[in-house]
Amino acid sequence: MQKLVSYPISVIYYLCFGLTLVIFHPIQWICLNLFGYQAHKKSVDYLNFFLLKCTNLVGTTYTIENREVIPQGVPLIFVANHQSMYDIIAMIWYLRRFHCKFVSKKELGKGIPSVSFNLRHGGAALIDRKDPKQAIPEIKRLAEYIEHNKRSAVIFPEGTRSKTGKPKEFAQTGVKILCKNAPSAYIVPVSINNSWKMVKYGFFPVGLGNHLTFAIHTPLKVSDYSFPELMEKTESAVVKGIKF
Repeated sequence: MQKLVSYPISVIYYLCFGLTLVIFHPIQWICLNLFGYQAHKKSVDYLNFFLLKCTNLVGTTYTIENREVIPQGVPLIFVANHQSMYDIIAMIWYLRRFHCKFVSKKELGKGIPSVSFNLRHGGAALIDRKDPKQAIPEIKRLAEYIEHNKRSAVIFPEGTRSKTGKPKEFAQTGVKILCKNAPSAYIVPVSINNSWKMVKYGFFPVGLGNHLTFAIHTPLKVSDYSFPELMEKTESAVVKGIKF
């Protein structure tokens, strides 16, 4: 029944969502080219604010738990499970003070209004998952960027989205490169729940009435642990916080 009801609502939702992307594409260009990084960053923040408001049309609500534990004024590496594109929208808005830059697949860097522009010009690492020789220096560049500017990287070590909410095994390479090249950073584990339910029917229609939660766990200072310890503690914290 929910799926049937969702069809007409989803048409309205995607019209609003798409219109928001189209409107903010030239806004981003103007902000970046005329006013610089800070203005562009603000435009991206508000792009994602309005995208979140679009999701309210399908009954989506959000809770971000324990934001107060995130250290400020230091480089951060957010490590999270990945369930849908809505993970990214929520993190950009609710964690906007930390200037999140994502490790993303290079295919997203072209063809999508607003999204592709931000990924290409906002500091993200666009990687070819089939070509480690390309991915390694790209992630290293992002690590050096957050180390120098005291900003944050976001990485989803599962490598691809979980379609059922059940976490997949974490790959270590990307996290290891970030830690090695941002030695003063803190890893912040994040457990994301219910985002997959937004796309449980696929792209269309959208799942209705979902409450997405983002549980932020105790930050881990990279320099305080060996990398195997760091990875074990991070993956354990994320997985324990996932409800599936």
